[in-house]
Amino acid sequence: MEAWYWWMIAGMAIVTYLPRAIPLTFLEGRELPEAVQNVLRNIPFAVLGALIFPAVLFIQEDIWFGIIGAAAAVGIALLGANVMFVVLGSIAVLAVYSVFF
Repeated sequence: MEAWYWWMIAGMAIVTYLPRAIPLTFLEGRELPEAVQNVLRNIPFAVLGALIFPAVLFIQEDIWFGIIGAAAAVGIALLGANVMFVVLGSIAVLAVYSVFF
């Protein structure tokens, strides 16, 4: 491999490491304001919605499969569950739906 390849890997490692290390270093021992904590707490749900919603619109065979899965995910999220429980719960609901319908 050529030298530029290793420089590119090192650059990508630095660019990936810095956004993780800087907040850990400068915010250690500090309490974030409540508004910032609320925003950060909702980011996983926003990302999950941005990833799943377009897939719901492009389901070809059974549109109800997507609608029921999205409704289950929204319902579980509104109950205040963790993101992992939202995903696993919607998968479980869709597994039951696919067995009976």
